[in-house]
Amino acid sequence: MSEYGDTGYDGGDSYGHYDEGQDHQSLDQLHQIDASQENYDSQFGVYEADHNSAEATSFDQGHSVEFTGADGSHYAEQDFTSYDHSAAESDHVFAAEGSESYDASEYHQLDALQARLDSAFASATEINTVSA
Repeated sequence: MSEYGDTGYDGGDSYGHYDEGQDHQSLDQLHQIDASQENYDSQFGVYEADHNSAEATSFDQGHSVEFTGADGSHYAEQDFTSYDHSAAESDHVFAAEGSESYDASEYHQLDALQARLDSAFASATEINTVSA
């Protein structure tokens, strides 16, 4: 016995080692994509043509003689020519064409990754050597 009390040491060689632990790990990952696209197209065409024409012709000729005498006699003479011509023409063309389109698209993506790692370990080493 020593002055420090009984230490349990019996004179042999002794070695002891003890480890204990825990490990906790986690991973959280979130990936998100949002996309959209819109298209609008408008095409219109108008064609219009007009044509008008007018024509007029007039021809007049005249001759007139009229006489009244003092004795009451009366004389009349007339020559007259008239010519008339008229023409009209009209054309009209109208054409219209049009197109209109619209489209829309959306895209959404969500990726989530979650991982957990829990571990515990214990390790002990003991060496006893006794000399004889």
